[in-house]
Amino acid sequence: MTTSGELRIKPNWRFVFSHPAHLLSFGFGSGLARKAPGTFGTLAAFPIYGYIAPRLSDAMFMFMLVCAFALGVWVCDITGKVLGIPDYGGIVWDEIVAFMLVLFFTPPGWHWSLLAFVLFRFFDIVKPQPIRYFDSNWHGGLGVMFDDLLAAGYALLCLAIIKSVLP
Repeated sequence: MTTSGELRIKPNWRFVFSHPAHLLSFGFGSGLARKAPGTFGTLAAFPIYGYIAPRLSDAMFMFMLVCAFALGVWVCDITGKVLGIPDYGGIVWDEIVAFMLVLFFTPPGWHWSLLAFVLFRFFDIVKPQPIRYFDSNWHGGLGVMFDDLLAAGYALLCLAIIKSVLP
């Protein structure tokens, strides 16, 4: 997480509800968690996915994710500029969108969902290359959103490998 800049406003519920961009970028408030806001944002993806995915065709769901990513570039940029820290930890829309992509491709079963969650959080926190490169060098809303997309890709790759070696 890039933390360049100085926090101008301490985010709270009033801040989150002060602008639709803040409400989305803070994951409907899940990013206000005092500890591990990215983990809480990732957890928020479960009920959102559970509500949306069954109501859309696969193609429509993927289109919705593309739109959610594009919207995320815009709202995360707005919130980061207002806060003074482009990739503030409470901005979790990136985790939500990226993890919904992971959930879309995760095999059914709670154990697969748990593994997907652990893998995604691992790659989002550790930031192996090239995630670290993009996290450090791409700024603004696109940088916020893109590194989590890469973490989702690593998580999905690991899930595919694990699934391929199991009987």
